[in-house]
Amino acid sequence: MPRPEVLERIQTAEQDADDIVADAEQAREERLAEARQRADEIRQEAEEHATELKEERLAEAREQIEAERERIIEEGHAERDRLREAAAENESDAVDYALGQFEEAVDAQT
Repeated sequence: MPRPEVLERIQTAEQDADDIVADAEQAREERLAEARQRADEIRQEAEEHATELKEERLAEAREQIEAERERIIEEGHAERDRLREAAAENESDAVDYALGQFEEAVDAQT
């Protein structure tokens, strides 16, 4: 084979190799861009899911707190009513005791 043909074939082969490398580089860049975009989408979805989960848990916690608050208030009302009943039952005894103490104090002064 004459030298010019060999050189031409070498140059063609080098150009073909350069084209293959350039195509591979471009394909790699495209895949990287797609992967980055998909990673961003996944991250966004995860953040949205985390926000939804946080809001659900917060709502559940508020419901539990409200239920506990209502329970405590009911217990307070029940205790108040119990104390009122106990005080009402002891009212006449307390009046009798106070009146007796007063009468003793008056008698002691006379």
